[in-house]
Amino acid sequence: MKNRLKVLRAERDWTQADLAEKLEVSRQTINAIEKGKYDPSLPLAFKVARLFEMPIEAIFEDETELTMS
Repeated sequence: MKNRLKVLRAERDWTQADLAEKLEVSRQTINAIEKGKYDPSLPLAFKVARLFEMPIEAIFEDETELTMS
């Protein structure tokens, strides 16, 4: 799943460790999400959206929707 997590994190000058702490996950989880190797669970995606005060769709892109249109 594509996402804007790295850009949003960088805009706030947060390290992966900073974001991991705020979301209560490991730094490795943040790294995997940013690289698209791991899709966050729905509860984690909502937590990310609340943290950045944005809709989930503004952060995460469903690639299957992109290929269908």
